[in-house]
Amino acid sequence: MGDVVRQQRKLQGATQVEFASLCGVGVRFISDLENGKPTVEMGKVLQVLNSLGLELAIQPRGWTHSAFTIEASGGPS
Repeated sequence: MGDVVRQQRKLQGATQVEFASLCGVGVRFISDLENGKPTVEMGKVLQVLNSLGLELAIQPRGWTHSAFTIEASGGPS
């Protein structure tokens, strides 16, 4: 997930400092997320994904049906 966030941030031409300010989180959080820290706060992750226009999809392993998605705002879609 961190790699996707970093890629999207760079596509927008934003530094970590600029992006953190835009997302309403700290620079350290953006760095931790992009570097794959396993204990990042889920609420802040969703906040960052929302700022990027991304969503998180969760599905059981091996499931072949369409994924159950959760919008970055936290509600199911």
